[in-house]
Amino acid sequence: MVSLLLCGVSIALPLFIRADECQNVSVQNEAPLVSQPFAFNCTYPPLTSGKAYVTWYKHPSKIPVSKYIWSRIHQDQNWILFLPLTWEDSGIYQCVINNTNTCHQIQVNVTVFEKHNCDTSRNSQMNLSDEYRQILHIGKDDSLMCHLNFPKSCDLDSVKWYKDCKEIKGERFTNWGIKLSVNNVSAEDRGNYTCQARLIHAGREFTVLNKITVDTRENVGHRGRIPKIIYPINNTIEVQLGSRLVVNCNITDTTDNTNLRCWRVNGTLVDTYYEESKRIQEGIEIPTSFPEYKFYTVDITFLEVKMEDYGHPFMCHAGVSAAYFMLQPPVPDFRAYLIGGLVAFTSVAVFITCIYNIFKIDITLWYRSAFHSTGTMDDGKLYDAYVLYPKPQRKSQSHNVDTLVLKILPKVLEMQCGYKLFIFGRDEFPGQAVANVIDENIKLCRRLIIIIVPESLGFDLLKNMSEEQIAVYNALIQDGMKVILIELEKVKDYTAMPESIQYIKQKHGSIHWSGDFTEQSLCAKTKFWKKVRYRMPPKRFPPSSPA
Repeated sequence: MVSLLLCGVSIALPLFIRADECQNVSVQNEAPLVSQPFAFNCTYPPLTSGKAYVTWYKHPSKIPVSKYIWSRIHQDQNWILFLPLTWEDSGIYQCVINNTNTCHQIQVNVTVFEKHNCDTSRNSQMNLSDEYRQILHIGKDDSLMCHLNFPKSCDLDSVKWYKDCKEIKGERFTNWGIKLSVNNVSAEDRGNYTCQARLIHAGREFTVLNKITVDTRENVGHRGRIPKIIYPINNTIEVQLGSRLVVNCNITDTTDNTNLRCWRVNGTLVDTYYEESKRIQEGIEIPTSFPEYKFYTVDITFLEVKMEDYGHPFMCHAGVSAAYFMLQPPVPDFRAYLIGGLVAFTSVAVFITCIYNIFKIDITLWYRSAFHSTGTMDDGKLYDAYVLYPKPQRKSQSHNVDTLVLKILPKVLEMQCGYKLFIFGRDEFPGQAVANVIDENIKLCRRLIIIIVPESLGFDLLKNMSEEQIAVYNALIQDGMKVILIELEKVKDYTAMPESIQYIKQKHGSIHWSGDFTEQSLCAKTKFWKKVRYRMPPKRFPPSSPA
C-alpha cells in the first residue's frame, strides 16, 4: 500500500506492480470467434479467493484496460470483456493479481477466428480448448455443455442448439438452456454442434455462438474419471427466512471430462423447477484449469428463502457424483435468550426495587388502608405504642416537648389514625408505684416511641431515670418490640447520648420532626406522619378519617 497526500488528506492506495515484474502462474489459450462477445475471468484460487486487486493489460502496453462499461473492451471486476471481438483483438493479455505482499499474473493468448458456423475445415478446429471438445458415451444418457462464461452484468437467454447448421429437435434431445441432454447416445451423435444465445449488456444485445466438436466413445467404465464434489458435503445450512443465499458447488474433474454439472431439486433441474418464479436460479459454470485437473464452480442462488425450502435436499450433480445440502432455520441461541432474560429480569427487579424504596411508605400505607383488618390483635397487648419523652426541669425547655407529646401525638395518632397510646403522666392510675406502672405498661405496648432532643435541652437528665432505663431495657430485650426514634430537633452528634440510644439509632434510624406546631402539622398525610405511621403496627379498625 502507498499513501497519497491530496489536499492535506492522506489516502491509502494499493501498490500495483508492473506485469513484467510478477510471477507467471498460468498460461491460457483462447480461440473465440470474431464479431461476437467474449469474456475471460481472472481467477486462480487461492490467490483470488481473498482480498486481491486485479488489473488487466494488453501486452506490451503498460496502460491498464479501461473499466468504463461503454468501452468495447473493458474490465468488469475480475473479468476482461470484449463487446464484441474484432480481428485486432488477437494478442497476449495479462491479468495481474496484486495481494498484500505478492504479485502474480495469468497470461491469456487470444486468437480470433473467423465466424463460420458450418465450416468443418481443419483450420476452424485448431487450438480448440477442452470446453469446445466434448465426448458422448454410447449407450448412455449423456449431455453437452454450452460454456457461456460471462460476468454477472451480462444477461443470457434464448439458448438454441444446432448440429451441422440444423436446429436440434427430437425426443432424444432435451434443451435445458446451456445444457443439452442426449438420451441413448449413438455413434451418429458425433459431429459439430453449435449453441447460440442472446446476451444483453447495458441495454445492448449481442449474439453468442459456441462451436463444440463432439466425439462418441464406447462406455467402458469411468477409469478414474469420477468427479469429486468438494462442497456441499451432504450438510445443512442455517439461514434466516426471507434472506438471500448463494451456495457454490465446488468440483474437481479430469481435464478431458464431459460430465454434466448441474443443480437439481426433486430430481428436476433447478432452472426448470423454478421456471415461472425464477426465485431459485443456477449460476454460470466457472472452470479453472490446472495442470492435472480442472476445478469447477457452479452456484445456486436463492433470491428469497421461503419456508418451503427448509428440509429439501438441493443436489449438486457432476457426472455420476452427487452431493446435497439442506436448509434449516437458525437454531435459537438459548444462551443469548437466557442472558437477555436475566438482564431484563435484573433490570426490572432493580427498577421495581428502586420504585419500592422511593414509594414503599405510601405503598405500605395504601395496602393497610385497602386491606385493613377490622378485628383486634390477639397478642395480649393493650396499647399500640408507649411514649417515652424527656421532662426538662425548666418550663421553657419543656414547652415544645409537652406540646408534641400531650397534644399533637394524641390528636394525630389516636384521633385520626385510631391508635392507642400510653403516655406516662396521662394514662397511669393514681397511687401506683412508678416502676411497677412503667414495667407493666411497657409490656402491654407494641411499639416504643422515644422523643429525643439535643443535649442542650437536657436529655442528660434522662440518663438516671428509672422510666427511661426500664423502657429501653424492654425495647432491647423483648422480642417484637420495635422502637420509633423521633428527633424534636436535629441531633448532629449521638456520641453524647446513652449507648442504648446510639444502638437504637443505628438499628432503627430516626425521624426528624419537621412541623411547626400549627394546624398543618396535625394532618396525618404529611411526610413526617407517614413515616411514623409506617413504623406503627397495622390498624385493626378503621380510623375516623381516611389514610
